[in-house]
Amino acid sequence: MHLLAPRLDLRQSQALVMTPQLRQAIKLLQSSNLEVAAFVDEELERNPLLERDEWREPAGPGEDEGRPADAPLPAALADCHAAIVSDALPADGAAPLDAEWRDLHGTDGHGAGYDGGAQTHYGRGGRADFSDDPGGVEDMAGTGRSLREHLGEQVRLGFSDPADRLIAAALLALVDPAGRLAAADDALAAALGCEAPRVAAVRARMQRFDPVGMFCRDLRECLAVQLAERDRLDPAMRALLDNLDLLAKRDRAGLMRLCGVDAEDLADMAAEIRRLDPKPGASFDAAPAPALVPDVLMRRAPDGGWALELNPDTLPRVLVNRGFHARALLGARSRDDRTFLTERLQSANWLIKSLEQRAGTILKVAAAIVARQEGFFRHGVGHLRPLILRDVADEVSLHESTVSRVTANKHIATPRGTFELKYFFTTAIAGTGGGESHSAEAVRHRIRALVDAEDPAAVLSDDTIVERLRQEGVDIARRTVAKYRDALRIPSSMQRKREKAVPA
Repeated sequence: MHLLAPRLDLRQSQALVMTPQLRQAIKLLQSSNLEVAAFVDEELERNPLLERDEWREPAGPGEDEGRPADAPLPAALADCHAAIVSDALPADGAAPLDAEWRDLHGTDGHGAGYDGGAQTHYGRGGRADFSDDPGGVEDMAGTGRSLREHLGEQVRLGFSDPADRLIAAALLALVDPAGRLAAADDALAAALGCEAPRVAAVRARMQRFDPVGMFCRDLRECLAVQLAERDRLDPAMRALLDNLDLLAKRDRAGLMRLCGVDAEDLADMAAEIRRLDPKPGASFDAAPAPALVPDVLMRRAPDGGWALELNPDTLPRVLVNRGFHARALLGARSRDDRTFLTERLQSANWLIKSLEQRAGTILKVAAAIVARQEGFFRHGVGHLRPLILRDVADEVSLHESTVSRVTANKHIATPRGTFELKYFFTTAIAGTGGGESHSAEAVRHRIRALVDAEDPAAVLSDDTIVERLRQEGVDIARRTVAKYRDALRIPSSMQRKREKAVPA
């Protein structure tokens, strides 16, 4: 007989607990510099012990801006010293870079602020040239009118009849952001209680509004309106608009027969169509793309290698106001007040530690990537090596998931341009005869080069491209070549034959 009675048991077990601080550190690690800046702004509003470090490097001798001369830099900024990541380049035989560093970061060939090997400082202006200029005339531009406001003003000026204005207002309310209005005139007339010819007349006038080509039913009508505005809508061009599918297939022979023109006239007509806007309303309200601020800056080192440093513009400058914490703690009247101040101090310290750890991890991973892709920076994309997360993770003693978070939404400014860190991770394609594997990105680049150099009289098929690549040591299947060709938006060999064919 067993008796049910309460008792205490002691058990020991292991479990991985995701604390809020750990979640915060992981979130910061995979966030972009804009997301980190927004998060820090929220913490500055929420935590009274945090304050923004407004110190900037003095512009000249004796022009200190408030920080004592012997005051240390913030830890997050102090961690961004340059790191040499490769050996010196050979004295000869190195291919020229795609762009000179002076074109990206300065005029002295080493980058803005280069001082012969000492720590490099960049301005805080956030400009592409890292200058101290806070902004230019383009930064003072005001917000323009929306597309509907722009069209509404033209409706008020273009129609004097109240009924026409009412129809135009209805059309303006129905147009989509790209500029299309697919509804038929009969349906619109029935909904508005008027005649269909009157709706068609109002629509025709509005199609000539700025931007030209709005309120059209389809692409053909949109292009026809723009060509008519330019006085280029002749019978041959109408025939070309009626066969846009053949133009997409690059069937030059069929188009010349239908349009009644020769190859030179057809090329001029196709070029005229390419200059038109297929979606005239899409670009009107488009906000300007934000400037891409790289997280890591790369330059030549004095010994001919490469030097990396974190971009100070992406490092949030925050400090813990310990003086305020001490004064507030002395004036605290209750236990809850003291508990609140202690929690805020711990949260502030953890945030600064997370930012420092994030900065150091980004620099460490970027240095490992640059060291692995040395051939790319010397010779170009054709020498990009296969690279996976595990390779970098083993080198920097981090987990693959950590490397994946570090490389997400992070960019590096190099003499060859600005790239996302994930760009340098490409799958491997085996070499023939067990030889060295090749990067998929390098193979795509080679396919593009082969197609660009092909003879118009002997267009390369996918099978021929496979044979050429295998002769160069790349073991690749035909379906892979076709997939890469489609990704590069290269037409098939049949379409390229039609496009490059020289008529007799």
